[in-house]
Amino acid sequence: MHNAYFDFAAPGNEPVMSFAPGSPERAALKKQLAAFKSQEMDIPMYIGGKEVRTGNTVDIRPPHEIKHKLGHFHQGTASHVTDAINAALKARQQWADTPWEHRAGIFLKAAELLATKYRAHTNAATMLGQSKNAYQAEIDSACELIDFLRFNVHYLTEIYRQQPVSSPGVHNRLEYRPLEGFVLAVTPFNFSAIGGNLPTSAAMCGNVVVWKPANTQVYHASFFMKVLMEAGLPDGVINLVYADGPTIGDVCFAHPDFAGIHFTGSTGVFQTMWKTIGNNIAKYKTYPRIVGETGGKDFVMVHQSADVDTVVTALARGAFEFQGQKCSAASRAYLPSNIADEIKSKLAATLKTMKMGTTEDFSNFINAVIDERSFDKITSYIDNAKKADGVEIIAGGNYSKTEGYFIEPTVIATNDPTYVTMCEEIFGPVLTVYTYDAAKYEETLELVDRTSTYALTGSIIAQDRYAVELATRKLVNAAGNFYINDKPTGAVVGQQPFGGARASGTNDKAGSQLNLYRWLSARTVKETLVPPADYRYPFLQEA
Repeated sequence: MHNAYFDFAAPGNEPVMSFAPGSPERAALKKQLAAFKSQEMDIPMYIGGKEVRTGNTVDIRPPHEIKHKLGHFHQGTASHVTDAINAALKARQQWADTPWEHRAGIFLKAAELLATKYRAHTNAATMLGQSKNAYQAEIDSACELIDFLRFNVHYLTEIYRQQPVSSPGVHNRLEYRPLEGFVLAVTPFNFSAIGGNLPTSAAMCGNVVVWKPANTQVYHASFFMKVLMEAGLPDGVINLVYADGPTIGDVCFAHPDFAGIHFTGSTGVFQTMWKTIGNNIAKYKTYPRIVGETGGKDFVMVHQSADVDTVVTALARGAFEFQGQKCSAASRAYLPSNIADEIKSKLAATLKTMKMGTTEDFSNFINAVIDERSFDKITSYIDNAKKADGVEIIAGGNYSKTEGYFIEPTVIATNDPTYVTMCEEIFGPVLTVYTYDAAKYEETLELVDRTSTYALTGSIIAQDRYAVELATRKLVNAAGNFYINDKPTGAVVGQQPFGGARASGTNDKAGSQLNLYRWLSARTVKETLVPPADYRYPFLQEA
């Protein structure tokens, strides 16, 4: 069942294509973008391997070109969620019994299809559906998703190989069973790789899955589902449904076979899910595994010894790549008084060089935020900052949703380290900076640690090694992913396992063995080779 003799060795990370002018990958991507835009997709749900259409459709439009229709998807109801659960449970036993090397082969083939045949497709779908530029799409929907599939196969092989010792006359072994029931995967809009990893990591371990993607990521999710099917994923192992969150929760969390949730999304939603699961705990056959990565209020702490250009680059990339819509995006920065003015001046000048527009124009660094709801929420913070005392917008601050949901990269400077944009997650292209007295470095580290309920990512930028060591120690609980002299984004599978604690999630580290253990239930098997035939121990014998 779990054959450790098949050694799926650690892969290298998938190389990132450059899309330089004149390159074949650039031409292929341009061609695929045009092809996707020339057709309207009719996107079904996939339940038990079958396409399911309800007629209740929701339009899909590029966030940067809202007048263009890419297609529509068919919205499901509670009955479709129930059908998905039933299809998963029907498939469960055969999938759990499938030898590991055969399960692994499916996901390795899916990775190879993404790396070759469908590379332009996966990138184009992400660029159009989620408004990512070519580079952001490439490192996400191609490289990271490929890495998740390949590295997880390797990590699971390593887990299966971990076996107990056996004493003379006894053979011990561990069996790593899938969970007893189904796993619910709820995935966000911002990373196609997360959309692919959350259901497949659980399925790889022998589990069956009900997968609910964000509506704003359905365009790529449906494409990836077809890749998995082409790779040989059996019917019912992963079931893709497009129902609203409350409906999903009402059905799944009340089901006795609910065995776990793999979630990425907002803290509020995750806490509500946890509470509901707790209230229903007596209904379940097993205690469900609860794995979630939620929000962040990620920091960049700058020391007085820092190189100014290094800081400016880290802030420009960390805060504004993919419009700040990364859980790890730099959102608050602490600048020392000796170099703060120079940093702010150079950062404002840098942002003026960033072009903003559609993803099809490869010269655009900034594209659109995901939808109107997000646009309205982000711009409300900007509008309030324009009116607040002790607060100044030093770069950006303009926005428009006439053609798409465009917001300029915006930098807010505040005199109050507890101002709302220093504390609350915004999830958009807004960075708030606070200038502190350079002589009060250690006190400011304590301020950084206590300001936010989140603890996802953060970075320290300094040339003074003692300052780096102090920050690393003082901020030990402030970030699950901590960066030295770099931006706080860009974790790579196999290199920086990703996840945070506090209000940022359960810190189960996607892209590592730690996450996969959550989808396994170990069974210890002891076999006595020559069983005793008498109950009496030697000490019972008379002298």
